[in-house]
Amino acid sequence: MYDTAHSATMRSVALMIGLVGIIAVHLMDLPGKMEKVPYIGFMYIGVILAAGFLIHRIISGATRNDYLAAATLAAAVIVGYIVNRTVGMPGATDDIGNWWEPLGFLSVVVEAWVIVLGLTAARSNTRTQ
Repeated sequence: MYDTAHSATMRSVALMIGLVGIIAVHLMDLPGKMEKVPYIGFMYIGVILAAGFLIHRIISGATRNDYLAAATLAAAVIVGYIVNRTVGMPGATDDIGNWWEPLGFLSVVVEAWVIVLGLTAARSNTRTQ
C-alpha cells in the first residue's frame, strides 16, 4: 500500500481532532481538579498546552517526531489515568476503582485513538526535521 498526500493529510486532520478531544476533556474537568487537587489541575494545563502546541506543529508541517510526540503525550495521560484509578495520587484517592466514570472513559478512548493515529502517521512519514 502506498501513501498518498491525501491520506497523509487525512491522518493529520484526524490526529488534530484527537488532540482537540484531549484538550476538550481536560478543559471540562479542569475546574474541579483546580478546586480539589490543584497540582493535578496544573498537570491538566500542561497536557492542554502540549496538545495545543502539537496541533500547531502538525498544521505547520509535521515531522515524524511530532507524530511520535502526540502518541507519547496521549500514552502519558493514559498512564496517569491508570495510576489515578489503581493506587491514586497524593490527595486524590476518590477515583480509585472508578474506571467507568464517563469523562475519564471518554478521555481514554480519545487518547487511544491519538496513540494509534500518531504511530500510524509516524510510520508513514519519513520527515524527521
